[in-house]
Amino acid sequence: MLVEQGIITSQQLTQAIEEQKKSDKRLGEILVSLGFISEGEFYAFLGNRLKIPTIDLTNFQHQEEVIRLIPEEVARRFSVIALAEGEKVILVGMADPTDIFVLDDLAKRLPKPIRPALVKASDLQKNFDRLYRTSGEIQSYAEELGLEVTPGSHDLSQMVATEMLVDAPVVKFLQSMFEDAVRAGASDIHIQPGSNLLRIRQRIDGVLHERTIKETHIAPALISKIKLMANLEISERRLPQDGRFSLKVNNKNIDIRVSTLAIQNGESVVMRLLNQSSGVKTLEELGLPQDIHDGFTRLLHRMHGMILVVGPTGSGKSTTLYTALNMLNVPGKNIITVEDPVEYQLDRINQVQVRPKIGLDFAAVLRAILRQDPDIVMVGEMRDRETADIAIRAALTGHLILSTLHTNDAISTTTRLLEMGLPGYAVASSLLGIFSQRLVRRICESCMEPDQPDVTHLRWLAGVGGHHDVKKLRRGKGCPRCLHTGYSGRVAVMELLEMNDEIAQALRREDIAALPALTQTHKTFRPLPMVALDYAFKGTTTLAEVVALANII
Repeated sequence: MLVEQGIITSQQLTQAIEEQKKSDKRLGEILVSLGFISEGEFYAFLGNRLKIPTIDLTNFQHQEEVIRLIPEEVARRFSVIALAEGEKVILVGMADPTDIFVLDDLAKRLPKPIRPALVKASDLQKNFDRLYRTSGEIQSYAEELGLEVTPGSHDLSQMVATEMLVDAPVVKFLQSMFEDAVRAGASDIHIQPGSNLLRIRQRIDGVLHERTIKETHIAPALISKIKLMANLEISERRLPQDGRFSLKVNNKNIDIRVSTLAIQNGESVVMRLLNQSSGVKTLEELGLPQDIHDGFTRLLHRMHGMILVVGPTGSGKSTTLYTALNMLNVPGKNIITVEDPVEYQLDRINQVQVRPKIGLDFAAVLRAILRQDPDIVMVGEMRDRETADIAIRAALTGHLILSTLHTNDAISTTTRLLEMGLPGYAVASSLLGIFSQRLVRRICESCMEPDQPDVTHLRWLAGVGGHHDVKKLRRGKGCPRCLHTGYSGRVAVMELLEMNDEIAQALRREDIAALPALTQTHKTFRPLPMVALDYAFKGTTTLAEVVALANII
């Protein structure tokens, strides 16, 4: 039929059949993979041929109780999804509605007859993680755990004794919570007991999403289990504690940092999730503008000096530093890092974890590192004058130093270095460049549409000067794929201030007041809001995100 309708040629069909003999793929998949037909064209043809509906999962309104009619492992194995349940039939989306073996298996599993619908195989694979999020399981485990742990009665010794029981409700609850967070791409999990509710919050794309659980009395059991996993003192509920542990979640190795804090209704626990399986990004994967990319590469190939990556917590500084280390990691270079904590383990690089309790702080480790004949040193953070002073002297004596500071932008970084008491001449002689960065939310591609900025945003846009075509601006309408936020993922916005003679002279004079004016005449420097504005007019982020960024700098 494809040949008869002129969609493909007979030669292409013959070639596809020959390829099919060599693999277990369906003919349609092979035609698409060979580029003879697009996936959309093939499924449109197949839907018309079979006279069944074709469903686009992108904006389909799913119901969790319907999805659960088919277990996740079955859905993935057969490439199917339960879409809707009527009085007499269940609508099931299938990548191959002609597979009678799958239809027979589903008929035995489901309580009602099946009405097949056609969905793209690629859409199914993209949506499985999102559709099978475990929010329902979390609530059911909370209820089950609530029956076992009565209010005011917590036998910690018994909990320790039974912690290896895989079917324990507390273990099931935590397992579901972590699986849900990893599937959603959460960077942090907050467990916050309230007077009437237990709040489980996930930070996704920089924004907290909250789920409440009425069984507040299960919080001590959950928190005690987390403390045990992180090797913390479970009986200490007054003082803050920090720890870490690792889990394998959905075949991904997740490193989890734990922080506890005593609050009015018990203890608050915040966990930072770091996906070790994703590896370190390449410079290209950071998606930097070409001028920033070239400047970054140029500075990293300098033999000595200091490069700073600055920004608030959660702005992606560590990702940028690890990308730089990965780029510099060659057999001819001795690279040593001092970190708190070590986030990614890199081959060939000597990574040192600071241990303040035994006197092994950043300054102590840095002094020892300089006796290890390093070419490149990465200091996780310059927290005090002593560490900064040692780093600058190392940069002046033939080492390339990479480090971070918690400052708002490049200009405030130079001010901060001088305010720390560092000599202006030493800063001017050692500093090569400052990368300041933020993360802004990326527009969801599934629901992107033209934006109509409000008056406040248009007024801000007019204030920056220049001609701007507002017709190019985009926003996300909101859809199931982006949890109806209009955003999916984040992108780094970075400004680069390379040292030049004028800025170096101002630093030697410690003339802080002159620095802002000098950046305005700098040949390559563009401030963060202007870089973010470029992303907005490319359709990567929204004008609202740009204005929000400008207001906090």
